[in-house]
Amino acid sequence: IQMVNAKSCEVFGWKRDELIGHNINVIMPPGIAEHHDSYMTNYIKTGTKKMIGTQREVTAQRKDGSIFNCKLGISETKESRLICGFILDVTTEKAAEAEILAKQRLTEKIIDAAFDALFVINERGIIEMVNTASTAVFGWSQEEFIGQNISIIMPPDHAANHNGYLSRYLKTGFKKMIGKEREVEARRKDGSTFPCILGMSEVDDLGSKQFVGFIRDVTIQKSLLLAQAEREASDSLLYNILPEHIAKRLKEDPSHIADLYNNTTILFADIVGFTDRTSVMSPHDVVVMLNDI
Repeated sequence: IQMVNAKSCEVFGWKRDELIGHNINVIMPPGIAEHHDSYMTNYIKTGTKKMIGTQREVTAQRKDGSIFNCKLGISETKESRLICGFILDVTTEKAAEAEILAKQRLTEKIIDAAFDALFVINERGIIEMVNTASTAVFGWSQEEFIGQNISIIMPPDHAANHNGYLSRYLKTGFKKMIGKEREVEARRKDGSTFPCILGMSEVDDLGSKQFVGFIRDVTIQKSLLLAQAEREASDSLLYNILPEHIAKRLKEDPSHIADLYNNTTILFADIVGFTDRTSVMSPHDVVVMLNDI
């Protein structure tokens, strides 16, 4: 070392006279220090430049033995062939980067922990992010989703028009779905469709718009509601065709109704065309029709 500046002493912890006259490897961590002279010798013999004229991130060692990240740039003076090294301590920047990465990982974990499927799309409707629930609900992998148009999860009649909806909103600013929830149909990878609740929100990131969609599969809830409606219609049918006390007893315990009410006859008469008509009807609609009759 022929010369150092005041900043070198501040960064590395040595005094100027402690550095002058020593090999530059005193500021290098073990594993690199012992090989440095051979790198220099090889350059002087061959003229092959690996580091000279470039800048890259390396680690350096302070006087107290602590290691830190830095950016190293090296140049050579033509007349004296002295090698000049410029070292920038990036400890603070690296800590900030690590904090940002940690927050990103935490955000990703939170998103993946959500029970609802989540999609992030850009202004062209291209999927940029999905969570684990999306793959479970729809059957595509995350790799298959990324880069595809969001219309792949829509039934054909909606898929064909989706890009037009998005373009119209970007031009007019008129919101139909954004900021709201509504029930729609969605399509899985195998082509099957299912009812879901869709919520949409908009994120403006430095002038670039992104849209976040939250999708909740409500197949089970819809089935339960339908089953409840069928039970209510069936109960109504019982009370329509039987005396109230018999209907109530039948509802409570249908297993022995004939033995308990041996003086009651229930007549089931065939209705003309009943089988043909009801073969294309849901159970709920059949019970409603019988109630009407």
